[in-house]
Amino acid sequence: MTARIIDGKALAQRVRARIADEVARLTAEHGVRPGLAAVLVGADPASQVYVGMKHRATEAAGMHSRQVELPAETSQADLEALIAELNADDAIDGILVQLPLPDHLDPRPVQELIDPAKDVDALNPYTAGRLAVGDPTFLSCTPYGVLELLADAGVDTVGADIVIVGRSNLVGRPLSNMLTLKGRDATVTLAHSRTRDLASVCRSADVVVAAVGRVGLVTADMVRPGAVVIDVGTNRTDDGKLVGDVDYDAVSQVAGAITPVPGGVGPMTVTMLLQNTLEAARARRGLPRR
Repeated sequence: MTARIIDGKALAQRVRARIADEVARLTAEHGVRPGLAAVLVGADPASQVYVGMKHRATEAAGMHSRQVELPAETSQADLEALIAELNADDAIDGILVQLPLPDHLDPRPVQELIDPAKDVDALNPYTAGRLAVGDPTFLSCTPYGVLELLADAGVDTVGADIVIVGRSNLVGRPLSNMLTLKGRDATVTLAHSRTRDLASVCRSADVVVAAVGRVGLVTADMVRPGAVVIDVGTNRTDDGKLVGDVDYDAVSQVAGAITPVPGGVGPMTVTMLLQNTLEAARARRGLPRR
């Protein structure tokens, strides 16, 4: 058996086209052009690539993009002052601070300063808390993308056994909360490095989500035949190749459906950032959200 490929790139193109149509309509009917500000501190090459991708995608959707680049030696006070400025800027509906920050900067107080109404990256504790109690505002972009991929692939999460390997605040924890919301109703196991007999835990799942950041962590013997495998990992090999957390060649011979790396979850992360920015623009002006 060869797994069906869940094509995140194709889905992202369709969703972005729909977002662009909605942005054009919002601008035409209400004079509103959603705005996203991305803050980059320092010159980390990977971060520069990610911010550039977000900038291009934002403009392609018809939104206003403000890209703020600060030197690596920027102080905590100056970064927090910038966040306050962006909070007060009515042309900006969404704010994200690209991580990681330089070592001398603490990301937590920066994230806490972002206006929850503009927290399109969903990292403010208020946003996370609303999700935890089942009343979310914005959904974290990468987990949001995973949900869209599952839905588009026809994977019914109601009553499904889903194992998430990885408990980060960016993916594992918010995704576990999203999957247990009313309407999705999955039974979720949040596994991690201290999980006993991880292979056995994964083999019990209808869906395995790998989100650890370790090359080849999920192997074929860890996947039940026919299960769905979502690979959130993005790792660079010594020769510069981008690979995930899943042993793709072997697992694709066992799984029923699988996301590739690249071309799976990655394109959906930026796409759902655009969706959150569009929803923020509507909500801030009292217009109905999707």
